[in-house]
Amino acid sequence: MKNTITEASIYEAQGLKDEALEIYKNILKNDPNNQNAINAVRRLSGIKSYHEELNSQMLDFFIHMKSEKEINEFKRWLIKI
Repeated sequence: MKNTITEASIYEAQGLKDEALEIYKNILKNDPNNQNAINAVRRLSGIKSYHEELNSQMLDFFIHMKSEKEINEFKRWLIKI
């Protein structure tokens, strides 16, 4: 089965970053100039290597958010990355 950007995007949206990254890399093997895949690999590689611990903390924060204030704090964090 041929991997697609859509498939990788779905994995990424579900929080399955490693799986999405592998799909994007496979896409680049067949189409090295695919700008969507290039951008995604850069984005996911950066998040994974530079913010791994912070992402775990924010994931826990996201799962346990209860107030509008916490939701806004999470939105501000997303904008920063």
